[in-house]
Amino acid sequence: MEDSTVRLRALFGRPLADEDVRAMVMAAARGLAEREGVTLREISASDDAVTVRLGCDKLTAFGFLTELRRTTNAWYEGKFEAGPLWGNMPVEGDT
Repeated sequence: MEDSTVRLRALFGRPLADEDVRAMVMAAARGLAEREGVTLREISASDDAVTVRLGCDKLTAFGFLTELRRTTNAWYEGKFEAGPLWGNMPVEGDT
C-alpha cells in the first residue's frame, strides 16, 4: 500500500507550543485514523504544525487532513473562544 505524508500548518503564530493543544491535536489525529480505518504510520508536531504519514493515497490523506483541520478548529474555537486554530486565509479586499 502507498504511503502519503501530509502537514497541517498554522497560518499565524505557534498554537501547538501549548502542550495541551498539541496533545489534543495528536489525539484527534489518532482517533480520526482509527474511526476511518486509515493506518497512521507516524505523527509528529512542532510549535506550528502537525505532520502525519498515513498508509493511503494522497487524495485520502488530503481528506484526512481536511477533517482533522475542521474538528480541531471547532474544538479550539469552543474551548478558547478564539479561533480558528489553524487560521484563515485573508479574503481579497479585506484590510
